[in-house]
Amino acid sequence: MSFGGPAAQIGLMHRICVEEKGWIPEDRYMHALNYCMLLPGPEAQQLATYIGWLLHGVRGGIVAGLLFVLPGLVVILALSGLYAVYQETTLLAGLFFGLKAAVLAIVVEAVIRIGKRALKSGFHRFLAALAFIAHFFLALPFPLVVLVAGLAGLFFSRPVSVSDPVQGNEPSDRSYRPAFHRQLAVLLFWIILWLAPFPILALALGEGALSDVFALFAKMALVTFGGAYAVLAYVAQVAVEQYQWLRPGEMLDGLALAETTPGPLVLVLSYVGFLAGFRDPGIMHPLMAGLAGGLITAWATFVPSFIWIFAGAPYMERLRGNRRLNAALSAITAAVVGVILNLAVWFALHVVFTRIEDVTLLQVAGLSVSMPRPDFASMDLAALVIAVISALMIFRFHQGIGRTLIVSALLGLVARLVL
Repeated sequence: MSFGGPAAQIGLMHRICVEEKGWIPEDRYMHALNYCMLLPGPEAQQLATYIGWLLHGVRGGIVAGLLFVLPGLVVILALSGLYAVYQETTLLAGLFFGLKAAVLAIVVEAVIRIGKRALKSGFHRFLAALAFIAHFFLALPFPLVVLVAGLAGLFFSRPVSVSDPVQGNEPSDRSYRPAFHRQLAVLLFWIILWLAPFPILALALGEGALSDVFALFAKMALVTFGGAYAVLAYVAQVAVEQYQWLRPGEMLDGLALAETTPGPLVLVLSYVGFLAGFRDPGIMHPLMAGLAGGLITAWATFVPSFIWIFAGAPYMERLRGNRRLNAALSAITAAVVGVILNLAVWFALHVVFTRIEDVTLLQVAGLSVSMPRPDFASMDLAALVIAVISALMIFRFHQGIGRTLIVSALLGLVARLVL
């Protein structure tokens, strides 16, 4: 039932776990949510894991976290297989043509929604602008932007109290003191379990797409503050330009697929892993390699969420009292807004125009300042019209994401059949 992204999923969990089932009181639910918002990775899955852990220990956390992801993972892998094999057919091409245009409006809505929450001061708006410039004009990697923003928040911003409106949290309980050696053992166990596939892949397959897939998404799992939208710009940059696993428009197709399936939106990364394995299968059958790529991506992406909860949950309340840490994290959230804005512009260019070239504006000390320039003669008017209709449905008529995607997909199919 968890369509509509993390906000809808968190609201649904609140209604079921707090209001209907009465498994957890309101204040405890909000406390858990505040913890999960601080962590890299999908916060909704982490919240499900946290609630399961709170109710039934590690076994409950594993069951809750896995079952929150598995249905959507099965759907996204099946759709990725259909896309990899049949994407050139008129039916799928038309449907995805419309979905791409709708995703544009969805990403813009994400910029506005997250920006209202995160940009509470001039300092945060300044960081968001710098993050956009760093990505759009300098093509700096996402982890570097996150690191610089965090350091800036740590040293230059006003320390954020846990009770400030930006964080929306209550004062922390500093009384819980777990055994350090036990938590260290838990941490090491989950880290070893998480990284175990990498040497196995390296020994069995050598250098290739699957090893690169695991290495890339394991790194992404550690820096994905701000959810799927924030990391997609960096993933698109690496998967499209460096590894050439996907073409630019196919990243939009993957996001559209993820928007139409239940579960965390970050499942779009399994679509990327599937296409990477499918197009560089090595000795495997392409579909089997694609399935392996999608599963490896999911493992690298979601297992760290269990690490953060099982090893870190007992300490989270103590960390919430650290005002400097909260200042750093609020600065990272502000920078994420700029990253998502870059994603929106990148998607817009590749949806509305079929030909785009990078233009170098300036070169200073080996650093190239460039920007994409569309060929206006290549503008796709049908895509522009569908994007405008999607924006009107979301912003003017307040329609849900599911209905907007369905209408846009049908419009795209009609456009491809008629034009």
